[in-house]
This record gives sequence, structure tokens and C-alpha cells, in this order.
Amino acid sequence: MAILAATSFAVGSPSLAHRFQAVRDMTESLARPLTAEDMMVQSCPEASPVKWHLAHTAWFFETFVLRPYLPNHQPFQPDFLWLFNSYYKSLGGHPEKQLRSSFSRPSLQQIQSYRSYVESGIAQLLTTGASSEIHNRIELGMHHEQQHQELIATDIKHAFWSNPLQPVYAEPRPACAGVSSPHRWLDYSGGLVEIGNRGDAFGFDNEFSRHPVFLQPFRLASRLVTCAEYLRFMVDGGYRRPEFWLSDGWDTIQSLGWQAPLYWKQTSSGSWEIFTMHGLESLDDLRSTPVCHLSYYEADAYAHWAGCRLPTEFEWEHVAQNVPVTGNLLDTGALHPQAPPGDTNPHQPAQVFGDVWEWTRSPYVAYPGYTPAPGALGEYNGKFMCNQFVLRGGSVATPASHIRASYRNFFAPATRWQFSGIRLAADGGTA
Repeated sequence: MAILAATSFAVGSPSLAHRFQAVRDMTESLARPLTAEDMMVQSCPEASPVKWHLAHTAWFFETFVLRPYLPNHQPFQPDFLWLFNSYYKSLGGHPEKQLRSSFSRPSLQQIQSYRSYVESGIAQLLTTGASSEIHNRIELGMHHEQQHQELIATDIKHAFWSNPLQPVYAEPRPACAGVSSPHRWLDYSGGLVEIGNRGDAFGFDNEFSRHPVFLQPFRLASRLVTCAEYLRFMVDGGYRRPEFWLSDGWDTIQSLGWQAPLYWKQTSSGSWEIFTMHGLESLDDLRSTPVCHLSYYEADAYAHWAGCRLPTEFEWEHVAQNVPVTGNLLDTGALHPQAPPGDTNPHQPAQVFGDVWEWTRSPYVAYPGYTPAPGALGEYNGKFMCNQFVLRGGSVATPASHIRASYRNFFAPATRWQFSGIRLAADGGTA
């Protein structure tokens, strides 16, 4: 995920301290249902323990804000400066990611004290007339922490699913049974369009620079692909028919034995259940909800089976720029994709933001004019611009104040532990 900002923030904004504390409180609320033992689990190579997320987000503020800018700052614990470093090679060494679940020490209580210590330092900075650069870095740290809020949700879901007891993170909710809105095609004329962050609000460096892109006429589906629709692909032999799959995708599903999306389980009677943050739920109750936890390979194969394709990230952003940033995001507390509302605008797609991250067919590469910032803060994004695909729109685990039309998420094509799904596209006039 992206880690670098390229925008300015108004000095003296009265809302920054409040927003900073709100972000920190949201992280604590996500961890509150968990035991100390839950927070130690690292159930797959992509995931990290929740305790590590709590510590690393404090480390980020200490490393990039307090150490360079707070006079006479003393590290909370000198070993934390390398222990909770993630990928920043220019800052020195760090433990291997797969070892994070072995950090029984420091204790959770020490991590909570560390978070409080850092919060006190940020409050001190904000009451002493902080510069625009300090404000920018605090803003960056807040968005960085919101990324880790999403990871806390996805990581603990995988951890609970991996547990033989399959514990429940949140109380059961009303069933989502219902009829999804009809699938429609929305036509777009294409042409020369502007893509990228406009520069009038926060953005990570991979959203810049804004630049023109020429689009051919295209069509975009009015809503996301549902569980019921994906089940038809499975019943039609989708996982057994190589003609739908990229070569690397076919090799992946064969070697890993995939026959359904992650968290789907077939019962002895042949029906399907889906593991959610609320526990196991019947597919019958989720038929109209967007299918999620799919890899790029599965999304692309489904699109081929349907006689369509995935959108490019530029087609997606061109449409999303004119859609309000509202939807089923982390703030709703649903923690699972929902069926689209029945009163959607017939002239714009539904579920553009929230529910599931939408795979695009675009490889994750730099925009024209992309230049990483100097120093450690510029180390993260550029070095991942290889063997990744772009996802757009956010998910049920994405904070509402964190997502925007220009936001570019990216993952390797075999990744499935994120809330990722499908919106179909087609060339203009062909579907």
C-alpha cells in the first residue's frame, strides 16, 4: 500500500488535532474486541499481528514527525526504532516480516504506553505553532494509520478463519438476503480525459502527476458482480476450464487447489457457507452481495467467462471522479459487502466506493512525471511498481475519509485476503 504524501495542509487548521485523535481512537476501537493472544497471530505471509500494527503506526509518527521536529525528543525505547520498522532500508535494519508473530515482548501494555507517549508528543507539537511540513507529515501519518486500520480488519479476519474454532469478531447481523438491482451497462464516450490527484487535497505520491489519457469508448457495469453470479461461473466449471485463465493464473489455481473464493466452504450437502467477520453465513443469505476475496486471476477469469473484461484504472477513475465518495466503508460498521441499494442513480454506477476493492486490468506503474520524495519517505511506492495490479474504490475495511477517486491501491495478482471483487467492463458498443 502507498505510504507517501504529495500535498500541502493549511497551517493552524483547528481540525488537525481532532482528526489525529479520531484516527488513533478508530485504531483502538478495532483492536478492542481482541484478546492479547488474538493480537499475536500472523496467519499468512501477507498479514501482520494486530499488536505489530499498533506499534508500527506509533513508530511511524515517532520516526517521521517527533524525532526530526520535536525539540529534545527522547525515544520511548531505543530498540523500537528498528524493531517496528517495516520496509525502510535507509533507516537501518529490521526483523523479517514472518517473525512478527514471535514478538511476545514488548508486552501489549508497553505498546499501549508507546502509543500514548507518541500521542503526547504530537499534541505538544501542535500546540507550539507547528510548520506546514510538520502538519503535512502528521496528515501523512494519519493516512498511513488508516491503511493499517484496513489491514487490522483483513488480517484478523484471516486469523480467525485460520483458527479451527473460527471465532467471531463482531456480533451477528441481520441477513443480507434480497434482490440485487439489475445489471445494466453504462456507456461512456471516452476521449481525452484528465487522470490523477488534482492537488487540492491529500494524495499519495503514486497519484501524481495529473495527466491526460485518451480513452476509447467503453462500457462499465452498473454494479459489482454478486456471489450468486460468481457461483454460476463455478457451476459452469470455471475453475476447471483453462480457456478462461491467464497461464500464470491457471498454474496458480492448480498448484494451490483453489476451487472457490477465499472463505467459501462447501458443506456435506453441497450448499455453500461464507466466513465473515460475523461468523459463518449461508450463501443463500449473501447471494445478492458482491463477491469478494478474489485474486486478480479469478477476477480476470470471471470476466472472460462472462464475455467481458476488467476496466482499466483510467476508465474507472474517469467515471468515479463524478461520483460522491459515499458507500459501505469501514465507518458503517457492516464489515461485509452489502447488496446495492434499489434507488441508485440510473446514470451512474452503484457501489463505486466501498464494499470491495475493484480489480482493474492496469499494471501498477508510475505516472508521467512521477518522482519519489528524497529520503526514507520516498522509499516505499516506487520500488513496488513491478508485478502488481491496481485496485480502486476502497472496501468495507477502508475508512471513509481515506478514500478518493484518484486513490491507487495495488497488490500482486494472486492476493485474495483483501476485500477485493469485480466490476465488469466492455469496449463501447460490443456488450
